Amino acid sequence: MNRLDLTINYESYTGLEQLNDADKALCIQAEEALKSSYSPYSNFKVGTAIRLNNGQVVFGSNQENVAYPSGLCAERVALFTIGVTYPDAEVESMAITAHTENFTIINPVTSCGACLQVMAEVELRQKKEIEVLFYCLNGKVLKLKGVKSLLPFAFFEDRLAV
Repeated sequence: MNRLDLTINYESYTGLEQLNDADKALCIQAEEALKSSYSPYSNFKVGTAIRLNNGQVVFGSNQENVAYPSGLCAERVALFTIGVTYPDAEVESMAITAHTENFTIINPVTSCGACLQVMAEVELRQKKEIEVLFYCLNGKVLKLKGVKSLLPFAFFEDRLAV
């Protein structure tokens, strides 16, 4: 038996004022994306803003459906939109935030496993890591480079591409 350890490297900020201007702007844009959330069942809004290497910023918000699990998370809404509208662009960074009227969110909300898998596929396709910012409204921000820190055993199977 071999025992192996995983290490996750990320930066933690107490608020937006500690970020550089580009990261701060992206977090504010993710906050704007919350407005298009359709979340009448969970009342849990999620918004993302993704900056591309061509300068475009693409928004996504969670879209629920009464027939669970027919909805889609904010991250996948935005990433799939990019695949259709900007197929040759690279994702440089993305900011994700959440809000609910039901309780106070005190820590940044991270992406679900399905979204992380899609993010990992984008990184694989573009051969470049994505910078990810998890932003808690009026609070902490977690910043990391590369999705493998969050999903170290992402599913990849080279033989499926043959």
